[in-house]
Amino acid sequence: MTVALPEASARVRELLARMTIEEKVAQLVGFWVDQGGEVVAPMAGEMATSGRLAEATAHGLGHLTRVYGTRPVDPVERAAWLWAEQRRLREQTRLGIPALVHEECLTGLAAWQAATYPTPLAWGATFDPDLVQDAAGLIGASMRELGVHQGLAPVLDVIRDPRWGRVDECIGEDPYLVGTVGTAYVKGLQGAGVHATLKHFLGYSASRAGRNHAPVEAGPRTIADVFLPPFEMALLDGGARSVMNAYVELDGIPVASSTQYLTDVLRDGLGFDGVVVADYFAVAFLQVMHAIAADRGEAARLALTAGIDVELPGADAYPELVELVRSGSLDEAWVDRAVLRALSQKEELGLLDATFDDGPPAAIDLDPPEQREMALRLAEESVVLLTNDGQLPLAGPGGPRRVAVIGPNADRSEALMGCYSFINHVMPYHPEIDPGIAVPTVLEALRAELPGAEVRFAAGCAVEGEDRSGFGEAVALARDSDVAVLVMGDQAGLFGRGTVGEGNDSESLELPGVQRELVEAVQATGTPVVLVLVTGRPYAIGWAVEGPSATAAVVQSFFPGEEGGTAIARVLSGRVNPSGRLPVTMPRSAGAQPYSYLHPILGGPSEVTDATSAPVLPFGHGLSYTTIEHSGLAVDPEVPAGDAFVVDVVVSNTGDRAGTDVVQLYGRDVHAAVTRPVAQLLGYCRVELAAGESVTVRFTVPTARLAFTDRSMRKVVEPGEVELWVGPSCEAKETTATLRVTGAVHPVTTADPRLTTSEVLGDDLAAALADATAPLDEAGAL
Repeated sequence: MTVALPEASARVRELLARMTIEEKVAQLVGFWVDQGGEVVAPMAGEMATSGRLAEATAHGLGHLTRVYGTRPVDPVERAAWLWAEQRRLREQTRLGIPALVHEECLTGLAAWQAATYPTPLAWGATFDPDLVQDAAGLIGASMRELGVHQGLAPVLDVIRDPRWGRVDECIGEDPYLVGTVGTAYVKGLQGAGVHATLKHFLGYSASRAGRNHAPVEAGPRTIADVFLPPFEMALLDGGARSVMNAYVELDGIPVASSTQYLTDVLRDGLGFDGVVVADYFAVAFLQVMHAIAADRGEAARLALTAGIDVELPGADAYPELVELVRSGSLDEAWVDRAVLRALSQKEELGLLDATFDDGPPAAIDLDPPEQREMALRLAEESVVLLTNDGQLPLAGPGGPRRVAVIGPNADRSEALMGCYSFINHVMPYHPEIDPGIAVPTVLEALRAELPGAEVRFAAGCAVEGEDRSGFGEAVALARDSDVAVLVMGDQAGLFGRGTVGEGNDSESLELPGVQRELVEAVQATGTPVVLVLVTGRPYAIGWAVEGPSATAAVVQSFFPGEEGGTAIARVLSGRVNPSGRLPVTMPRSAGAQPYSYLHPILGGPSEVTDATSAPVLPFGHGLSYTTIEHSGLAVDPEVPAGDAFVVDVVVSNTGDRAGTDVVQLYGRDVHAAVTRPVAQLLGYCRVELAAGESVTVRFTVPTARLAFTDRSMRKVVEPGEVELWVGPSCEAKETTATLRVTGAVHPVTTADPRLTTSEVLGDDLAAALADATAPLDEAGAL
């Protein structure tokens, strides 16, 4: 077969022509600096280490892996080492090509002393792509200052099962929310000069029973309509320059060896012309875990020909390509294809011209005030108020004077951090070293936030384990207080270290350990309980939300980062009016999983089964300290398939304080050629409203938002009736309208618009629409 070579500049083609096969393969592998006892990737202890750098770079080098992110290193000293190493590659290798440096950056740059942001599930809870883009821009600026070129984020896996340990790395369960927020992150990071890496392509989060790396048995329609759209958006609208494969197999074919997905779908279908990098050890895993390759050479051949250009983190399998080419077992053109892409990326990043003669910065602050402020804003917007009987906010006249703060996550900084934060990813292997950044706990922040109250603490129990010896102290403290704030939840970690994170999947969705028992023991005192969940996944907390055992209030915070304690305290006090919304369903039980609000009729509760999958709280839910009303939904009665339609809705703050609403527009295709979801997010918009203020929000929605893959596996928009509604969640149809899509079936291509736009109109239009609310609610049209 003839290998099609990608387009490249004359300079890159000339460089390729000069290279030996050893020099070519050297550009397709990484070297993991400092990799030793830290297990920060699957099977890292069992896989080969990178060896000695001088020997590994004799013919050049593609990537330097996690120069700053493998162990605590002083950023100034490590930058000086990196600049010197790049000069050595420039001056002492035959072709003088510097290495590309990549790092993890899922919650900020994963490095010692670097700012730590909320986890991506918290980004989703903000429903604020603009803020995420701004945060990514600051993260990228720090990385670029350190000489880093590529970041291994964002994660675009769509959540299907909260038992999966990597849920905290994901943005949400809706592909459009994941796509818009993920694309914003790509724009921010790449706007700072750092290439983003989309992961994990494709279907990783659908692994069987929520087990990491387990087989995926999703059909091609689900892959196309649920898992692919976020990647499509980040590539076509965000211009992402790198993609990382998923570890899993799809219908028996490991993605790392899938020409169908890595070439046919990704490159031919979506037009991607960047670099595909292997998830760590994924090439070798074709032999040692998937058993579809007899040896590392065969694994390398399968991965390379499928479309993986660069093997990471080190050179475990791709060095075998040299002998495969020399023996005639592999056409050298396959190597050339990958090298052209890798060199083109280095050219794009300016590495082919870089001399590193100017030296690194003499002083580096990776946690400056502007980053802390951004981390705080993101955390504040991400906190979700799930229930409230009036106990919150705590501050103000009549507020509690004696506050008991109880729980295993109340006074631990690491409880606020996600799995890929440096504090939880690396620092457990270096307990003797200070974390390097200030991370106020919830307890510390509440004491600062409520200076007039007596704030006392008892842990009660640990996150994990069966030790109940602390219950007595916690119960006594609660009984002697006006309110008890119970801070419960997870500890993020990897591969058995912690309760959530990579490799930390769960059979149960009950709170870990004896935490529920502690809550119930404190509840029994009669003191009002405010339950604060600091977690990396949604838990089955129906007992705390509804019925006679419900607590006075429940607050959800998905690993909110270094300023998360302050953000939670400000929400509890009332200084910040909560505006977060659930980016995932709050499940009723583990037995109802996998579950998504994007289910067809028979995917939810029905009369044909007595096993309910009804969630405790729906996607999009979130309360405020004010009251918001949506009314007067208006839409033109018809729109041709392939066009766009305009939706107006009046949003009113009917309460007595300012607040922010997340206006959520949903739709349902009433009748289609294949089963469709009972609800689908079509667009959303954050709106700040003063007390008593009303505005009109206008959505312009391309009909491609209603597209699906038909029976012939074509992406289409069909004519027919569509129900529309706006409400405080996917389930609440507060104001409704009906639209008819007309004309012939419209085939959807990558040229079709994908994004719903929104704008906030003036009060005059809002008043006019409000006056017409009754007829509009009946007819649903202007």
